[in-house]
Amino acid sequence: DVGEFILICNGCIHFSWQGTAVPCSSGVTSERAVPSSGMYKLEIELKRGHNLAVRDRGGSSDPYVKFKLAGKEVFRSKTIHKNLNPVWDEKTTLIMDCLSDPLYVKVFDYDFGLQDDFMGSAYLYLESLEQQRTIPVTLVLTDSQHPDQDLGNLELAVTLTPKDSPIEERRDSTVRIYTQSMRLSELHRKSQLWRGIVSIALIEGRNLIPMDPNGLSDPYVKFRLGPQKYRSKTVPKTLSPQWREHFDLHLYEETGGVLEITVWDKDTGRRDDFIGRCQLDLSTLSKEQTHHLELALEESRGYVVLLVTLTASAHVSIADLSVTPLDDPQERREILKRYSFSNWRDVGIVQVKVMRAEGLMAADVTGKSDPFCVLELINDRLQTHTVYKNLNPEWNKVFTFNVKDIHSVLEVTVFDEDRDRSADFLGKVAIPLLHIRNGEQKSYVLKNKELTGPTKGVIYLEIDVIYNTFKAALKTGVPAEQKYIEEEPKVSKQLLQQNFNRVKRCIMVLISYGTFINSCFEWESAQRSIVSFVLFVVVVWNFELYMLPLALLLLLVWNYFFSSSRETADESEPKGFMGKLYAIQDVFISVQSALDDVASYGERIKNTGNWTVPFLSWLAITALCSATVLLYLVPLRYLVLAWGVNKFTKKLRDPYMIDNNELLDFLSRVPSDVQVVGNS
Repeated sequence: DVGEFILICNGCIHFSWQGTAVPCSSGVTSERAVPSSGMYKLEIELKRGHNLAVRDRGGSSDPYVKFKLAGKEVFRSKTIHKNLNPVWDEKTTLIMDCLSDPLYVKVFDYDFGLQDDFMGSAYLYLESLEQQRTIPVTLVLTDSQHPDQDLGNLELAVTLTPKDSPIEERRDSTVRIYTQSMRLSELHRKSQLWRGIVSIALIEGRNLIPMDPNGLSDPYVKFRLGPQKYRSKTVPKTLSPQWREHFDLHLYEETGGVLEITVWDKDTGRRDDFIGRCQLDLSTLSKEQTHHLELALEESRGYVVLLVTLTASAHVSIADLSVTPLDDPQERREILKRYSFSNWRDVGIVQVKVMRAEGLMAADVTGKSDPFCVLELINDRLQTHTVYKNLNPEWNKVFTFNVKDIHSVLEVTVFDEDRDRSADFLGKVAIPLLHIRNGEQKSYVLKNKELTGPTKGVIYLEIDVIYNTFKAALKTGVPAEQKYIEEEPKVSKQLLQQNFNRVKRCIMVLISYGTFINSCFEWESAQRSIVSFVLFVVVVWNFELYMLPLALLLLLVWNYFFSSSRETADESEPKGFMGKLYAIQDVFISVQSALDDVASYGERIKNTGNWTVPFLSWLAITALCSATVLLYLVPLRYLVLAWGVNKFTKKLRDPYMIDNNELLDFLSRVPSDVQVVGNS
């Protein structure tokens, strides 16, 4: 595996064993043709492949090639879809100072969303190449796990040239032109705008055919849109599976708009059974709408139920730092003009520069990670490249998103890439667009998945947001865009306690306001009660509807100038195990009591109307009749004044009077459903 290598070039077969080559006229010599140190340029032309291995169920593959040198990936070809004899015709140029390391060539089958399948590999020993000459090379692909399997071969043309060679100097201008062309092509590919995002919610299957002896199936679904693939989870032992999965596929201009859907039955230890297929022409669907579709399987019975949404992403792109739209004054003016009042649908644009991260968590056994970033803005999702074996990666990428709602939150998540399983979570930050300061490079501490506490590492971002304030204000009054499918909520004692504490804090604020108002009635401070009474009389006597929004306006202004703190974080002390246990018990008891009170009062109101206790129902009728007559004969202003005067003077008239609420006292006499059952 390490020593034996087969070269087929110009019709001759050559064997290389541990660095010793067999001579031939093709340019591969038995002696080392070039020294093993110095600066060299290796030009490689990847031409085509022949009879490559089958890795897809359709009897084909989607091959691409990786070149590695000294353990580092130096080139990756484009993917040729559904072809066992692909033609790449791609070129790359490598600069190296040592020829002792062979070039490792690996071929993979591309699987979108899944682990790519290995299709074979070969070594090209650079020390055996003749210099200053283009040499055709055929690499026979092998697999050390299956040495007898025929995996096909690759055709290359390689040229090894010393950097100070006259031939190399004469070709410098051509190489520079070619390199610039390649960079522009790569930059165009990376900056390419999507035509849209195909958001698919796979809901369920109905009436599928049984494929197993027990009369059931273990169905899963495969989706394909051009080069992109997705496979759902397997739902065991059912003919009506519930998947409830969501994923996005990108729709490019050159990609066909036909979504291919196949349903399979999972079988352990043997080939999965094909259940049926169907297709969806995306060009027939209107954009910006969620379509509920029931697609019949063409080759069998059954249906697949989908929610499909085509979301336009006219300004979603990825580029290098050298292409930064908002840094160009002319481009910035064009963008500002684009988001003027001419187009009411667009609110603005956000540009995110993802610089680097530092001190990330080590997710691999080697003490390193393979980090990459995923940026999400509602349903737009972009991803950086992976920086391998690094805890301080540098991405230096620019992401551009179209802003549909200025109240959206930009989420940046760092993952560790794992080829044999799903990516590991390393950290996350959530940044509201309205909290962004334009042009400021800032370090953000990574947090856990729930964003409740910090994790290891920081990420450096520079964000610019341009938006039309008037259109953003108008968009605030329309329903917010929702993510297509959120994660299913899980039972969590900690989350229950957290939510209970949040509700408790809100209730305590209302109680504090109520206590303050009640203190005015109780004359705890004579000055405060007199001012409150006079203010109450003046407002009620001169009340107009404009006073309601005016009161809210004054409250907002007061809080803006005089609020001492706007922090809402819970700064509770960390508790031990017993402390957490007692806290959870208190939460359950409090929730149980609160639910009982709410249900009891609701049932008592219902039972009053149901004449469960006729005496109380007649009493309610009498009170409602009296209130109707009073409201008809006496203006509301006078009734409110009478109520207020009574409340303010009650404590003065009888200092020892116990305060009460007549309505709650009445309802306390009406039995709840539990009491009705117990008393029957």
